Order: sequence, then structure tokens, then C-alpha cells
Amino acid sequence: MTSSVLIEAHGLGKCYDVYPSAQHRLLDQFLPRRWRQARPFWALQNVDFRIALGESVGIVGRNGSGKSTLLQLICGTLTPTTGSVSTYGRVAALLELGAGFNPEFDGIENVRLNAAILGMSSKQIDERLDSILAFADIGEFVHQPVKHYSSGMFLRLAFAVVAHVDADILIIDEALAVGDAVFTQKCMRFLRDFKKRGALLFVSHDVSSVTALCDRALWLDHGQLRMGGSAKEVTEAYLEHIYSAQQAIDGTAAVPQSRSPLAELPRHDMRRDFLMQSPLRNDIRVDVFDPQTKGFGSALAAVTMIALLDTERRPLAWVVGGEEVILRIEWMAHQAIERVSVGFMLKNRHGQVLFGDNTLIAYRDKPMSQRAGAAAHAEFRFRLPFLPSGQYSISTALASGTQDQHVLHQWVHEALILHCESSHAVHGLLGVPMASISMEVEQ
Repeated sequence: MTSSVLIEAHGLGKCYDVYPSAQHRLLDQFLPRRWRQARPFWALQNVDFRIALGESVGIVGRNGSGKSTLLQLICGTLTPTTGSVSTYGRVAALLELGAGFNPEFDGIENVRLNAAILGMSSKQIDERLDSILAFADIGEFVHQPVKHYSSGMFLRLAFAVVAHVDADILIIDEALAVGDAVFTQKCMRFLRDFKKRGALLFVSHDVSSVTALCDRALWLDHGQLRMGGSAKEVTEAYLEHIYSAQQAIDGTAAVPQSRSPLAELPRHDMRRDFLMQSPLRNDIRVDVFDPQTKGFGSALAAVTMIALLDTERRPLAWVVGGEEVILRIEWMAHQAIERVSVGFMLKNRHGQVLFGDNTLIAYRDKPMSQRAGAAAHAEFRFRLPFLPSGQYSISTALASGTQDQHVLHQWVHEALILHCESSHAVHGLLGVPMASISMEVEQ
């Protein structure tokens, strides 16, 4: 163990006895061991990882995969069956709304109770009480019994406490899902700042939140650590697994080797169309689509081409933020498909989705079918936002069915790579082109 490691687990496992019925559980207390009716259930088994100071780690996995068990083992509310887990420093956890709160106490009394449970002294609580209540911002409800609180008010009060305990390790389990947008953003700002001075463990079913907040991620599956790595790589693999399991597919999609006619056309540099040159112009280099790009799905259809075009439908080697473009996606059906749809998402280098769209709403009342061997294409025409400097990717997906019930035929994570070489956009995830900007000063 090095001085920078704050959480360390070796061979960590938790096993429960599962009985056929409550009567069998009772009889087991009195009958000899050879009559035991219990069968072992491993909620967590053979998990190893380390989390160091300054790291933010997301945990993803389906319900029942062992995420909550792992967090309780780290917090010390459960005892491991096998292996060990060690924490170095103060741990503050938000595992379940209402945990550590007395429903009959009012908000202030519960702040004192919860803060004391998390290790704060009475003097520290008195000094920080006003700041905690200001962070929670629930007004006069702080004087009411918390049994009358909504889940959102519970979150406000509970998060306000953990934000003021000077923790070295902060553990958040799905709690932010019940918050309103304003408070959730306040929490996210706090968590981003906390990452600079402690270790953050964040559990969420929202993979976008994991990629936005976390550097690394752990994927738990049936109590086993299935994958660990960068948040982007793990969440993409987890997403692929979810679709594969739903559709009973092998996770790979065949891609034909034929080239689209678009690939043979000369690629146009949009910068030549501009008479006024400026170092602040949002210049974005566009890579050529590679048919061998990794994808997954049923393989009933496959993307053959994706490209950005100008309004004259010329493939673009460079594009300028703020200009109107056409995203064209071409594909081939290997078998007949009913209610075919296609969509895309633009992501930054962390895997955060910036925007996207699909054909479902536009063709909801006139769904299209595709025969086996037929080619098809879709075009999305829009004004490209201004992108901060960095690398971006466009993911695309082919499916059939409805928004709620559909079969995914091919998902390509990084179908098209964009490199933003220069930009005036320095704040936020992207900049929106303005229709006009005006200002008047009274004389």
C-alpha cells in the first residue's frame, strides 16, 4: 500500500445463505449441520481494485450485480466473507435516502444526528450548521419532521451533510437520480471540486453521468469484476453487453467490404469558401470512415458509409463550426427489416453525449421497410455547433422497431472522428451559433 491509496480491496467476497423458505431458516437454527437446507449465494466474489487520492471511479452494472454490496463492504456496514477491504481516511457515504435519519426528528436535528454518525464533533457541527442548511436550501421545511419530506428534500439535506464532513473518500449510490436539475448541478459542481482533494466512488445507471464525472470505471456482473479501465471504455463495453443480452447476439456485426461512391469523390476543404480568415475560426478536421470500425448488433444490417457533407453534398475533409452541414449515413440490409431507423450521437473525448438525433419521430407515421440486399441512406441537416478544441466522435446506430421496443442491428461507437484544431469556444461543452447579437447604449 502506498500513501496515495485510499481504498484497497483484495479477493473481496460476500456470501449469503439462501433458504427455500422461512421455516427452513428457523429449523436450521436447531437441527444438526448435516441437515442444513441453505445454499450459498455470492453477492460479490474475488474483487480486487485500488483507488488513489484524486481518482474518481464509477461503478456500473445491472441491478443485482453487487454494486450496493461492494459499497457497504467499503463503508464497513457489511463484513466480508472472503478477502479484505481497507480504507484510509474519513469515509462519507450517501447510500440510501433516509439512511441515518430519524423520521420523527426535524431537519436540523437530523443534520446533527447524521453529521455525528459521519464523525463530526459537536463543535464542528455548530460551526458548519448554517452552511449546511444554506447548501440544502429547503427553507422552513428544515423545522418540520423529515417523515413529511419528499425524496428530493431528503437528498438536499443528506448531500448537504456529506459535503461538509471533510471526507477523504466520498461514496454516492444513485442518490442524484431524484434531485431537481438545479440542485443536481450544484452537487455535480461540488463533486468535480472534491475530486481534486479526495477519492470519489460514484454508482449510477446513467453512463453519461459516469463518463462526465469519473476518470475510471469498474463493471460488476453477477458479483464478479468483469472489467476495469477508463470510464469511456468500460461504459461502452457495458452498453454493448446490455444490448447484446437483450437481443441474444454475439456482440459483433459483419461489415461489408464494398466502398461507397462517396469515398471516391474528392474531399472538399470548406475553409477555401471563406474570404475572411481568422485564427478564432472553428476549424474541424474530419477523418475518413473506416468500414472496419468496431461495431456490435444483430448483423442484419451494417453501416457502409458515414460522412459530413456541405450543402452541395460534397464530402468534407474540413468543416467549420457554425456552418450548415449534412450528416449522411449509408447502410446495407442483409435480411429484410421492418420499421428501420437510424440515429447518431456526437460525443467528446470523455464519451459525453453532446447532441444527437434519429429518424424515429420523423417517420413515426410512415415507417419504412427494407428488403434484403437493398442499400439505404439517411441525411441529417443541421448547423454544426462551435466545438472547443479537442477530439470528438460520431456514433451511429441502426435499428428496427419503436423507441421503446427495438432490435439493434449495428452500433458503431466511433464511426466518424473529428479533430477540432482551433476554436473561440472555451466555456461549456459546445457553443451555439447565434442568429444575431445586438447591443444598444442610451445616448
